[in-house]
Amino acid sequence: MRSSQPKRGGTIDMTKILLVEDDEMNRDMLSRRLLRKGFDVVMATDGRQGISMAETERPDLILMDMSLPEISGWDAAQAIKNNANLRSIPIIALTAHAMESDRQRALKTGCDDYDTKPIELGRLLEKMDGLLKKDAPHSI
Repeated sequence: MRSSQPKRGGTIDMTKILLVEDDEMNRDMLSRRLLRKGFDVVMATDGRQGISMAETERPDLILMDMSLPEISGWDAAQAIKNNANLRSIPIIALTAHAMESDRQRALKTGCDDYDTKPIELGRLLEKMDGLLKKDAPHSI
């Protein structure tokens, strides 16, 4: 579901991704790659900003780094999933921690999927597609 979808009034509505990543190089690289794939990307640099932007931007999907300043990705994901207005937004946890216990922790926190860094774009896009199709049409 990466392609743009018609919106009321005949305009184009691109799939909006909220990327919550504090590392500037990772944020820049991943956002540019997602933009080239046709996504509308908005970005936050810490967990507190990520929660706020989830509320104001209403993204179709959130990519959440777990090691964030202010509020960790773990706590930010849990806050988003505890908010009745936001809980339907799928979250993919992004982390350098590749242990099964980290994956289980991400899922227990409320994340819908988990991917390890360094990001392999093809693998991440498959996970994103699966969650976006599962939740289509995405209404909050």
